[in-house]
Amino acid sequence: MTVHTSALSRTDTALPRDENLGAFAACGLGGCPRSAGQARRFVRATLTSWALPSLVPDMALVVSELVTNAVQHGLATSSSPPSDNPVWLGLFRYPDVVVCAVSDPSCDPPRPRTAHDTAGNGRGLGLVEALSASWSWDAAPLWGKTVWASLALPGGPARPPA
Repeated sequence: MTVHTSALSRTDTALPRDENLGAFAACGLGGCPRSAGQARRFVRATLTSWALPSLVPDMALVVSELVTNAVQHGLATSSSPPSDNPVWLGLFRYPDVVVCAVSDPSCDPPRPRTAHDTAGNGRGLGLVEALSASWSWDAAPLWGKTVWASLALPGGPARPPA
């Protein structure tokens, strides 16, 4: 797992300027079944260092689902050559939300499914939607896609009504 962290200020040039971005952390994941566990540990360590331990359970579940989807579906349909870190996880802290973003080399969009009562899978994106203030995906111009979700900070605005 490769990890990059940064506390950003207005003069930080490591990332595009965003005056609302308070902190950023990212890790590269190997794209194997253990990647979801590595991602959960990274979320726990990062959110704890940002003094946001109350977000850990929900963010860890959201990230676990997104990383699992990236490994199971994103890597399976990718025509990109393998790399040491085919999946990337980023956490972005803003004044009212924390955003997690998971990138993989596939251009295929995420496809929410309706799982049958007895199905062992197919509920991941439903969980992401239920736990997050918002989620979506973006095609990456040079490489695959990024699926992201935001969680409101404690004491921040509640999820808008559906």
